Amino acid sequence: MNWLPILLIGLGGFLSGGVLALRKTNPTGAVVIAVFAVGCVAGGILWLLS
Repeated sequence: MNWLPILLIGLGGFLSGGVLALRKTNPTGAVVIAVFAVGCVAGGILWLLS
């Protein structure tokens, strides 16, 4: 299952695009999505390193 961490990193990248889109209209939502994006990217990288 080596495709799952790559999928997590891709999802994190997709969510960061959502952060950029929401940052001016809904800053609270952007922060929530940013937390999920960082979690996805960090989880995917740590999974690949383990």
